[in-house]
Amino acid sequence: MTLLHRLTGAPPGMPPRALMLRCSAIGALLAGTAGAFAAAGGWLLPAALTPARIVDRFERVNGPHPGFRRNHAKGLCVAGEFAGNGAGAALSKAGVFAAGRTTPVEGRVALAGGQPYAADAATTVRSLALRFRLPDREEWRTGMNALPVFPVRTPEAFYEQLLAGKPDPATGKPDPDRMKAFFAAYPESAKAAGLIKARTITAGFADSTFRSLNAFRFVAADGRATPVRWALIPERPAMQESASQAARTDKNYLFDDLIAQLRQEPRSWHLVVTIGQSGDATADATLPWPADRENVDVGTLTLAGATPEEAGNCRDVNFDPLVLPDGIAPSDDPLLSARSAAYARSFTRRAGEATRPSAVAATADRGDAR
Repeated sequence: MTLLHRLTGAPPGMPPRALMLRCSAIGALLAGTAGAFAAAGGWLLPAALTPARIVDRFERVNGPHPGFRRNHAKGLCVAGEFAGNGAGAALSKAGVFAAGRTTPVEGRVALAGGQPYAADAATTVRSLALRFRLPDREEWRTGMNALPVFPVRTPEAFYEQLLAGKPDPATGKPDPDRMKAFFAAYPESAKAAGLIKARTITAGFADSTFRSLNAFRFVAADGRATPVRWALIPERPAMQESASQAARTDKNYLFDDLIAQLRQEPRSWHLVVTIGQSGDATADATLPWPADRENVDVGTLTLAGATPEEAGNCRDVNFDPLVLPDGIAPSDDPLLSARSAAYARSFTRRAGEATRPSAVAATADRGDAR
């Protein structure tokens, strides 16, 4: 048996021409596999938008902060449970929606932006990320924002918005000319910005409504798929931020308030699912669905405690929006796969870096959170 026979696994006696064809096929397979890895890394298309380039841009805009998330860097861990009321079972076969089912939940409240020690500001976008631990080791992870719509429609627009929105060191605000050029290139973002600017800013995390923004699909036991978006709506009436709150100098006041509130008693939100109809945008998160769409309250999230980020808790969780249980599936929104890939890249980078304490760790440990 020749060396080529041994390397290719060809049977003894294979004619030379057949042996060469076998070598060519194996070479093509190896080249294709290598090409797939190269393409995934952005090596063959240097101008292509990759997860690494998105994370690189976060670092360029916000500066280096090793060990922290590249976005929503300032955060606090929360924990509680979700109680399904059975109303969601007709829409999704996911066990989390079963009547009487209680699912443990861990999560993270945070502020948008890549600067972990930035002072809290009412206008900074608030987020709530959750990890539902279902039976049989299934999980549902979701990241939600306190916004009416998402500011961009595509990953490319998000990438451009990051740079356009970078604050000018002289003014602390984005350059107006750059923002004007961005909105001219992405008019759907200009419309979304108007809706976002008009939103009511509430007193804090506990009375904020957090929305999925992206569309998903609920899949019922009979295979029927329904386009949905969801929102966590607080049980307590939302209070608009007061002038005295806006004047506070405590740089962690939003987190301090939530810590104090959870020490007093748990806080609850209703998970309300909006059912999309034919023609509703599922691939464009800048567009709100019509206000007359059916809403279904499928259960209650109750948060009972908050702890500072540290090894082994929410600090080390990647809240990938595509980690979904059987019964929930992604839609055709291109932002979902982009978010998933960028989160993974950010997670990989910070996992290899030395960590520093969260800005809210000290206040979380104080007896008086104020």
